[in-house]
Amino acid sequence: MENFDRRTILAALAAAPAIGTVMTTRSARAQAANTIKIGVLNDQSGLYRDLSGPGSTQCVRQAIVDSGITARGITVEVLQADHQNRPDVGSTVARQWIDRDGVDIIVDVPSSGVALAVNTLVRERDKVYLNSGAATSDLTGSACAPTTIHWTYDTWMLAQSTGGAMVRAGGSSWFFITADYAFGHALERDTGAFVRSQGGSIIGSVRTPFPGTTDFSSFLQQARRSGAKVIALANAGGDTSNSIKQAAEFRITRGGTKLAGLLVFVTDVHALGLATAQGLVLSETFYWDLNERTRTFTQRVNLPDGMKPSMVQAGCYSSVLHYLKAVADMGVPAAKASGAAAVARMKAMPTDDDCFGAGSIRSDGRKLHPCYLFEVKTPEESKGAWDYYKLLGTTPADQAFRPLAEGGCSLPA
Repeated sequence: MENFDRRTILAALAAAPAIGTVMTTRSARAQAANTIKIGVLNDQSGLYRDLSGPGSTQCVRQAIVDSGITARGITVEVLQADHQNRPDVGSTVARQWIDRDGVDIIVDVPSSGVALAVNTLVRERDKVYLNSGAATSDLTGSACAPTTIHWTYDTWMLAQSTGGAMVRAGGSSWFFITADYAFGHALERDTGAFVRSQGGSIIGSVRTPFPGTTDFSSFLQQARRSGAKVIALANAGGDTSNSIKQAAEFRITRGGTKLAGLLVFVTDVHALGLATAQGLVLSETFYWDLNERTRTFTQRVNLPDGMKPSMVQAGCYSSVLHYLKAVADMGVPAAKASGAAAVARMKAMPTDDDCFGAGSIRSDGRKLHPCYLFEVKTPEESKGAWDYYKLLGTTPADQAFRPLAEGGCSLPA
């Protein structure tokens, strides 16, 4: 009897670690199964840092808080990385996140070349892709995917709003200074189509290296010599700011030439200052001081150094908030199992948040909300810090973006 007891005890002791390991492994698996991993992929150190970068990550974290999803026992982890505005870097990071780290959803991704590369990868892996930062309208056209939603803005919207308004105001001849990559090409293409459709003409264009140039003087001089009534800046971020600064130094607008910033963010205006940026006409889908809801969101997210959120950062908040609503609705296992299924659930649900108000998502992945035409205030008109815009007009959600039938998306309507 004594030997039996000893053998029983020894066997039990030997088995104890194994039992503990099994229990720990099962616990870890259960936790992983109930965890959503979000990867924020953007420019953390370059031209688009202020309009995207760490501010986008903070807006994603605010969406998690506001969703209340953690109170349901669901864990949400956030990763962030710098794609350096290079498609190869963006694709490599996205692949490692998905294949190695178990990321379920990739968010933001400014720079259209990177955005299109990541779009292909995410579709292959059947994950979720919520793009806020890129402008190319191809994401809901020839490159549309059942796993992708293009949230905030695109080149068609910018061309229709800013381009159309300037032609109607007498800007009948245009010269484009275009960033030489997918975004710039798409913006020139879409804006040029609107200009021509309204009787205007494109009398010249020049492509500028991207990334790699800060001196736009020769391009601006070439545009001025063309005699165009409108010099269109088909670029973004630091390129736009540098172009506008140098145009002011050359006094290009003093002779009546209009300068059109086809993609200008509130962060660009802040960097330029009202003395330089005053009079610019631009389009955005979010402005921190637009209404009480946008002001409430801005106060709640509380970006560092008194910065105000750009429309890209607001789009990261809005898109992730809606995604987490879909996760809560369909359950974590189902959301993780198929990105296409999660996106389908998002499309089936109406959207509503403090940044964009009520909206919807079309079958091609285009998020619909109003677009606003703004003019940058003069220093005398501004009442304080970040009081930069006056509203000129609003394009309703059902008119702000390219019609579904014209995009060439292969997804069923």
